[in-house]
Amino acid sequence: MALLDSTRDTLLTVATSTITGALHRRGLSNMFMQDVNPLRQTQARMVGIAYTMRFIPFRQDKAGANAPNRGQIQVQAMEECPPGHVLVVDSRGDPRAASAGDLYIGRLKARGCAGIVTDGGLRDSEGILKVGLPVYLRRPSSPPSPIVHQAFDLNLPIACGGVAVYPGDIVVGDCDGVVIIPADIVDAIAEEVSATTLYDEFAEEEVARGRPLPGLFPNVGEDAKRDFEAWKLKRTAGRP
Repeated sequence: MALLDSTRDTLLTVATSTITGALHRRGLSNMFMQDVNPLRQTQARMVGIAYTMRFIPFRQDKAGANAPNRGQIQVQAMEECPPGHVLVVDSRGDPRAASAGDLYIGRLKARGCAGIVTDGGLRDSEGILKVGLPVYLRRPSSPPSPIVHQAFDLNLPIACGGVAVYPGDIVVGDCDGVVIIPADIVDAIAEEVSATTLYDEFAEEEVARGRPLPGLFPNVGEDAKRDFEAWKLKRTAGRP
């Protein structure tokens, strides 16, 4: 399923906190990844389609010559994750060794991918920052992946940060972390959170002017609804 440009643009401007609220109202309450954080708070926001890779624990007798195809799966992920997609890596929440490093992530960037997410570690943080691709991880980790991990399969349902991630899901990241949106409702979610974000902007201005929260947020009273509509009209009139 393709991601509409308008939906992508909207999701790049709204907070993951707003998205989690919209998902919760639809009964989806476990869509925000736990212990998965941006490598740098000021990195660009991330929106893309999920392409997945799964690690299992490394076992010496099942590696190398005994599993000649397994050693190439990690490289295959970097070469096959489509442009506009986010590589989401199931590292079992284990950051003792890296899930990838700057060369792998540089390859994703060069191929037009939208980001990488892992609930494990990443190495070469300085190099990754130079690459400039949005990156989310549990924590930096210098040891190479085979000390702990063995890449096992690609583009199947995985767990990452305690969330079930299916290929084709929509992945959104900001300075708070990463949220997953089912592809079949992403356009409706984008429309809802765009409206919510506009109201939040109004409410923030009202709070800054000293307005109390009751009737303003989280429960919106009639006075606030009327003032919001007037605010929107004034805002629209002020545009060129």
